[in-house]
Amino acid sequence: MQNNNKQKKEEPIRLFKNSVLERLTLLSFPIFLSVWLPTLLVALAYGAWHAVSVLSFVICVSIGAAIWFPTEYVLHRFLFHLQARYAVMQSLVYLVHGNHHDQPNHPLRNLMPLSVTLPLGAIIWGLCVFFMGAGRGGSLAAGFFCGYVFYDVIHYSCHQFPMRGPVLRRLKIHHINHHYRNHHTNYGITTTFIDRAFRTLMVLQQKKT
Repeated sequence: MQNNNKQKKEEPIRLFKNSVLERLTLLSFPIFLSVWLPTLLVALAYGAWHAVSVLSFVICVSIGAAIWFPTEYVLHRFLFHLQARYAVMQSLVYLVHGNHHDQPNHPLRNLMPLSVTLPLGAIIWGLCVFFMGAGRGGSLAAGFFCGYVFYDVIHYSCHQFPMRGPVLRRLKIHHINHHYRNHHTNYGITTTFIDRAFRTLMVLQQKKT
């Protein structure tokens, strides 16, 4: 506990010499919510306005949200923990995620920076609308964004909040074990069953009595 509190108070690991670039890697929880909650509302309103029916809107949003969960797992396992052979890729992996493992509880590094998520979100939204139309594509993208925001809120909470209750506490323990026991397991943040399905769930040995 003392180590966690110390990490929260110390300066975040510096990633860039340039102060402007460095600032773009940091994000507080209030700023995250103030940007992404309105963005979600606009995306959902756009999809609903252009949807051919309420049922179509609900289905597309649900599919988009469902797509996020395997996306989260794949990104975390195969990109964020990429075992790169070359120095350039090693630096990129550290920039994206490795620094978080060196300083897991710093509140300004528990959320993906807006400099990354907003441009990627715009690209995803644009592609969905272009290929699927404003109604279906916009609704699908909005659902995907809902999944992402849920993910980052859960991830931030795992490091910063107690997370009481059986479900939330299980998610917290699941992720904290990823950091402090074996970072090659427990890649799921918002779910635990996906690690069981892909056999990356940490198996805790029972103490002999």
